[in-house]
Amino acid sequence: MSSIKSIGVLTSGGDAPGMNAAIRAVVRACIYNDLRVFGVMRGYQGLIDNDIEELHSNSVSNIIQSGGTILKSARSMEFKTQEGREKAYDNLRKRDIDALVVIGGDGTFTGARIFGQEHNFPIVGIPGTIDNDLYGTDYTIGYDTALNTVVEAVDKIRDTATAHSRLFFIEVMGRDAGFLALRSGIASGAEAVLVPEVRTDFDQLEHFLQNGFKKNKTSSIVLVAEGDEIGGAIKIADKVGKEHPEYDVRVTILGHIQRGGSPSAFDRVSASRMGLSAVEALMDDQKSIMIGLANNQIVHTPFNQALKNKKALNPQLLEMTKILSI
Repeated sequence: MSSIKSIGVLTSGGDAPGMNAAIRAVVRACIYNDLRVFGVMRGYQGLIDNDIEELHSNSVSNIIQSGGTILKSARSMEFKTQEGREKAYDNLRKRDIDALVVIGGDGTFTGARIFGQEHNFPIVGIPGTIDNDLYGTDYTIGYDTALNTVVEAVDKIRDTATAHSRLFFIEVMGRDAGFLALRSGIASGAEAVLVPEVRTDFDQLEHFLQNGFKKNKTSSIVLVAEGDEIGGAIKIADKVGKEHPEYDVRVTILGHIQRGGSPSAFDRVSASRMGLSAVEALMDDQKSIMIGLANNQIVHTPFNQALKNKKALNPQLLEMTKILSI
């Protein structure tokens, strides 16, 4: 029999559509297995401030379709200190909480790994980030929804780009990873995609402009991840505009619109599967692991591996963008 009788759940870092579905799954899986479950408000800061409340089945009613997170999120500088983590641990002990499920990205899992090691405390992570940049899972919660949001926006921008024969540089999220830019670029038919993993080749971009846009394209879309080495869509568009004043260059930055909105069916189902699996893993006395999806199967990846290894872009998709842009 597992020694775990009570589980806490929190969301940390940037919000992602589907987090509420994961919270709902954790809460109801706990109740189904006769465990008490507590919601921690505002991530790790809520642990330090003892902002914790017990949740029941009706606490998570009618939230699966909502974006954001009912538990709120915050970045906690205090949790990065040993004193802050001691406060958090004391509050968990006072509440008789035996384990945690944390939903977030690499920063969330870094804090979880350190806290778990310091206090031998069972923690299981669920990957929630629109960047899809965590090693050990094919998909993170929120990525599919953000992808569809970007594609819908680009489709609308292309209408006006075509009407006026404009060259649009569209910036999407992805400070350190180009997964969102790459896949949405393919899905929206972008003529070029610039990502932080690949050095921006202005010669190649120049070739595209001269042989594609200038000769036979009525409009062109270039997707730029915000972490591109040049500094994002504005700087790239400025450089192109100065070198080619004959082009009608425009910039659109999609920004935080990519994080919001009702989660897709894929994100809802994936989040529900991961939430249930996180509770089952804790009941099986597992800890310091991230729940993921690989080949549509639930997998477990130790925090150390998920944080140490860098997830690589699919080179076939990168090559595809070149082939399909002619």
